[in-house]
Amino acid sequence: MNILLVEDDDLTREYVLAGLRGAGHSTDHAIDGIDGLALALRAAYDAIILDRMLPGMDGLSLLKALRAAEIHTPVLFLTAIGGLDDRVDGLEAGADDYLVKPFAFSELAARLAAIGRRPALQTEQVRLTVADLEMDLVRRRVVRAGQPVDLLPKEFALLEYFMRSQGRVLSKTMLLERVWDFHFDPQTSVVETHISRLRGKVDKPFDQPLLHTIKNVGYCLRAPE
Repeated sequence: MNILLVEDDDLTREYVLAGLRGAGHSTDHAIDGIDGLALALRAAYDAIILDRMLPGMDGLSLLKALRAAEIHTPVLFLTAIGGLDDRVDGLEAGADDYLVKPFAFSELAARLAAIGRRPALQTEQVRLTVADLEMDLVRRRVVRAGQPVDLLPKEFALLEYFMRSQGRVLSKTMLLERVWDFHFDPQTSVVETHISRLRGKVDKPFDQPLLHTIKNVGYCLRAPE
């Protein structure tokens, strides 16, 4: 699993990180709520371990901000705040589990495995990212390097297919079938025209191109190496 730990206590953080890495998980960490929120919004995680008492932004506010942004990554609160009302508040805010300190790492690992197995609405992606290009599928917005990119509906659909298939070469036939629902070659330049328009909006105003032509094969959207 790819796990984000947001914990400001040095001993707890190093203990949990060592245990997670020893169990084969990849990890990122933050020591305050603001950095933790930024990481959770920017990258895709399988789970987030979150303290309640954090500098900058407390854990409950961070969780509410994630859920308001339609980020449904499973969250496990790991905190010394263990009152009944506190646990209820955390679960009602959108947490998937709540573990009170002091704790055994074996229990933390078991709880992570349990929430990772749960079928939930977090399986539906709502945000796609390739390098500095971001697509919000809920609000139907695209930004690159923080700048909004205005796309027509068919351009948006084309870019969405490329972003979902990042790194893969997509042929003209694949694009016609997926974006235009054509199961034959219409003998027009509709794909080439839309690719050109998409490049003009997504690539040309910026330093590095993301959309590449693979001669005699198709097109590929990939992050710069």
